[in-house]
Amino acid sequence: MAGHSKWANIQHRKGRQDAVRSKLFSKLAKEITVAAKMGDPDPDKNPRLRMAVKEAKTKSVPKDVITRAISKASAMDGENYEEIRYEGYGPGGVAVIVEAMTDNKNRTASSVRSIFTKSGGNLAESGAVAFMFDRKGLVTYPLAVGDADTVFEAAIEAGADDCESSEDGHEIYCESSDLHDVSGALETALGESESSKLIWKPNISTPLDLEGAEKLLRLVEALEDDDDVQLVTANFDISDEVMAQL
Repeated sequence: MAGHSKWANIQHRKGRQDAVRSKLFSKLAKEITVAAKMGDPDPDKNPRLRMAVKEAKTKSVPKDVITRAISKASAMDGENYEEIRYEGYGPGGVAVIVEAMTDNKNRTASSVRSIFTKSGGNLAESGAVAFMFDRKGLVTYPLAVGDADTVFEAAIEAGADDCESSEDGHEIYCESSDLHDVSGALETALGESESSKLIWKPNISTPLDLEGAEKLLRLVEALEDDDDVQLVTANFDISDEVMAQL
């Protein structure tokens, strides 16, 4: 999953995760509130909420922020957010999926469209690029949990489809509908995971040179800076040589 993994590495190298810490906390809290509103406020009885809380803890969101987000949903307080998916093309013809939560669809659509246009891309109709991705469950573990063979065997035993191990850790993929069960089985076998969430996994990748990579990363950063945008996924592939120059 070139786009997902390498974008995470680029963010880390640039220190971008620290730069957007407060914005990230806000987006994670929003996901917790929406998940709690849509189901039971008890994470043990609400798989989506459980995953949202785990993701928040992984990103070091303070416990009081998590508790406040759940309480906000229980009191039926605050805005009612609607989940929307946008699809488009970035520089170099890279396919981009943008997932947003908004209380004003017109505002968000206008903002996302403007970001695509200013960054040399264009917003497309729903379904235009989704076929280039598979909806998957992703469970991640650090390298320290075990070697590649051990984790792969545990993943298959848990019902996962595949496991990819690299110097950055272990990424375990499963069908989206199986994520809750697979994540639970993996916790029994390997301990608590770093992350457990639904993602868009590219099934077609678009290679980029240095200029194309720089343009695309500016688009992704601009989209992620939008308060309504929760997640951006792109099917780009950047070679190690280009990565070294970024």
